[in-house]
Amino acid sequence: MAASDPSEILVIGAGIIGVTAALALLRDGHRVRILDRKGVAAETSRGNAGAFAFTDIEPLATPGIMRKAPGWLLDPLGPLSVRAGYALKITPWMLHFWRATRADRYKAAVAAQASLMQHSRAALERLVPRVDAEPLLRREGQLQLYEGVAQFNATLPAWDVRRAHGVAFDLLESPGAIAEIQPGLSPQFTHAGYTPDWLNVTDPERWTHHLAQHFTAAGGVIEVADIRALRQDGDGVRVETTSGARRGAQVVLAAGAWSHHLARSMGESIPLETERGYNTTFPTDSVGLRTHLTFSNHGFVVSRIGAGLRVGGAVELGGLTLPPNYRRAEVLVEKAARFLPGLDPQGGRQWMGFRPSLPDSLPVIARAPGADRVIYAFGHGHLGLTQSAGTAELVADLAAGRAPTIPLAPFAPDRF
Repeated sequence: MAASDPSEILVIGAGIIGVTAALALLRDGHRVRILDRKGVAAETSRGNAGAFAFTDIEPLATPGIMRKAPGWLLDPLGPLSVRAGYALKITPWMLHFWRATRADRYKAAVAAQASLMQHSRAALERLVPRVDAEPLLRREGQLQLYEGVAQFNATLPAWDVRRAHGVAFDLLESPGAIAEIQPGLSPQFTHAGYTPDWLNVTDPERWTHHLAQHFTAAGGVIEVADIRALRQDGDGVRVETTSGARRGAQVVLAAGAWSHHLARSMGESIPLETERGYNTTFPTDSVGLRTHLTFSNHGFVVSRIGAGLRVGGAVELGGLTLPPNYRRAEVLVEKAARFLPGLDPQGGRQWMGFRPSLPDSLPVIARAPGADRVIYAFGHGHLGLTQSAGTAELVADLAAGRAPTIPLAPFAPDRF
């Protein structure tokens, strides 16, 4: 273990949130060290769909969604499911989720999410030139696809919500209009919403490593360490690892789906659960993908990753320890091959990642209630990459004692 420097800020987690926050803290003049049990982008940040989904401002907990809950357990391969062996354990989280579907809470969550999205988009545009990252971006928009007029009409209220929060989009009402943006789709997709300002990275793992390289080149340190507990102690924070104790002036907890375990070591209970997401990455782009495709009613997306394609998505609430069910990934590929008849389904590499999910789809960005030298930055669900630059700036504000750019009350850990 490297020598301890108690003046450092220790960032726990080398995923996209932790790395981007560490970079922002370093730029602010702090000495910063990242601690992670596996290293940079070794978990969820390695295999996501690579999207900056700034248009996704609706939480999962929408009014009326609980009417669909019984079907989740009956369809283990559906776009939103609860593993049968996990249903009892997740009941407390589901109660918080049910409360979040109330109309007033839903409306407040949309407003908070829209605020964080606007801030995060602006923060990303500030970050990109600082780290020479434009070559790692694809500014190609997104198509959200629907089968038939009834399915399309059912989504119009959600598009109205986006319009009210300044999201730019075009609604397409014919296969021909869709084909002008993305040819080769099955004609069953008759309607779509096109969001031209949508961005993707060329590869999320490469993006995170690019930021980490800028961090270390500027003097930051990245260390592999298995963290077991946190404890605020006087004017600093003690970090217990399997190989000894570290001490920092402040700690940023950005350990994704594992964060609530470390918060619990300080006596705090946060209802964080795991959205297990599955995907398959193919080595070549066999369909000539021009834009990010979202098959909304089937719960998955198709995006370009490097020179290939990634087919993935769906939400499986199943925690961190149950074995993966890769049949879910296979079902998504089978659907993608029907929806994109030119797709070559050979040579794919399967993967599962753990998205850290809170019941109202909002992250925790705040000082820990019982430890003012610990800053929480976790719970972004499937929007970690999207909100990484914005979260990083907010973490830097908190660490410096500055007023944050946006109100942080909706992201408080004690809101549940």
